[in-house]
Amino acid sequence: MSMEIDIYQKESDDQHSDWKGRNANPKIHGGIRAAAFACVVEVLTNMVFICNASNFVTYFTKSMHYPPAKSANMVTNFMGTSFLLTILGGFISDSLFTRFTTFILSCIIELLGLILLTIQSHSTRLRPALNLQPSQSQAAFLYTGIYAVAAGAAGINANLPAHGADQLDHSNQRQISAFFNWFFFSLCTGGLISATVMVWVEENKGWNWSFLITVIVLCLALFIFISGSPFYRHKRPTGSALTRIIKVLTSAARNWKASPDQRLGNQYAVAALNRNRADGDHKLKFLDKAMIDNRVNAAEVKETRTFIGLLPIFASTIMMNCCLAQLQTFSVVQGSIMNRKLHNFEIPTPSLNVIPLIIMLSSIPLYERLHSGKNIIFKPLWRMGLGLALASGSMAVAALVEAKRHAEAADNNVMSVFWLGWQFLLLGVSDMLTLGGMLEFFYSEAPSSMRSMCTALSWCSTSMGYFLSSVLVSIVNSISGSYGKEWLGGMNMNHGRLDLFYTLLSILNSLNFLNYMYWARRY
Repeated sequence: MSMEIDIYQKESDDQHSDWKGRNANPKIHGGIRAAAFACVVEVLTNMVFICNASNFVTYFTKSMHYPPAKSANMVTNFMGTSFLLTILGGFISDSLFTRFTTFILSCIIELLGLILLTIQSHSTRLRPALNLQPSQSQAAFLYTGIYAVAAGAAGINANLPAHGADQLDHSNQRQISAFFNWFFFSLCTGGLISATVMVWVEENKGWNWSFLITVIVLCLALFIFISGSPFYRHKRPTGSALTRIIKVLTSAARNWKASPDQRLGNQYAVAALNRNRADGDHKLKFLDKAMIDNRVNAAEVKETRTFIGLLPIFASTIMMNCCLAQLQTFSVVQGSIMNRKLHNFEIPTPSLNVIPLIIMLSSIPLYERLHSGKNIIFKPLWRMGLGLALASGSMAVAALVEAKRHAEAADNNVMSVFWLGWQFLLLGVSDMLTLGGMLEFFYSEAPSSMRSMCTALSWCSTSMGYFLSSVLVSIVNSISGSYGKEWLGGMNMNHGRLDLFYTLLSILNSLNFLNYMYWARRY
């Protein structure tokens, strides 16, 4: 056991290789220049993803003729699947291929999906006639396209941030933190282009042009990413981390009733226990029993302990993402029936996202300016907590705005769409704080052998939030329908009670915030 390699050890240059498989040269490979490629590519790939995700509701209702509630669930299922599959993308790059290779494969899969959607948007035979829902073959074509996009985007989201951070010196935590801030800046820039230029294209030129442009932009992103190959250093896969975790858990369960005398009989287990306690590592001590039978080493136990320790924080962020799902679903439907005119110009509803995006883009340089010293003002856990608190407030504001809109609609008055700006603003800032904090937290706290997979927990939280939104919509409609009228049913939002649904989300997220505070204090 003394000859075993510590999979948790600090990374060094000989653990990285260049694009030809040779040991990386720190004077040539890696560094800020190599990491910058990831930020540039993120602008383009996120523009493509957000362009489709944020406006699919409109495409499904107007072009494919699905009801609003079904369209909303289709979008949340699409988003949920995409972010959930990031775990698979992270597992593949940690275990089998490099993040570079996994990114390229994922990009090709997303391209194939976009090509299918482009073909469907150009062909009237692949879309339903007016006032008719899609046939089985048309629906199958649509679902194949959107879920290929979801799978490809999942691999991109899992590997691009980790690949960029891999280029930097991991002993310099300030540099890692700055990278994730600027990576999030790039993510927002892509969203801003999507909410302005691409929304205009969709509103004025049609979805056929929108899909065609996203194909071209994704090809450009792939080209730029590959062009950085001479400067990248690649983390070598270390085998299946999940297999090691399962082995540790199985061994710990098998030795659950082991006595102290049995532990003392294994000198390696005793030495490992002493090291863990000297390091102040007293969490999940039952995992130490896995080392008793010599099948598990201390590094594998530490890897498992670290990963399991991240899960309560991950679970505590899911409810916030359930609130965030409303930006792509019911908020879009709300805006479509409100007054969107600004003098002689009619504002596309999805372009309301510009408000929080501009604030986030301007706040990130300010955030970096405040962090220019040695002390970090907002540690990731604090940053995430503030984001969760804002999510509760945003849903309370959304409930008040919808109640007022509903009352005005009953009097045949149409409210200005700018009233939705408050919920867009609060949820947008909440997303910046929470997702940015999660990316940095999960990457920095993860074992080096699981960085892609742990970074993917940030996106997986988003996935679970979108799925939870779909479940809550179904449960709310089922319960409210049994009392006479569904809150979120029907084609006309003026006959529903979206305000009550938003109130429910605010209450649930407030309770979740208390849960998060408990686990964050214990971490």
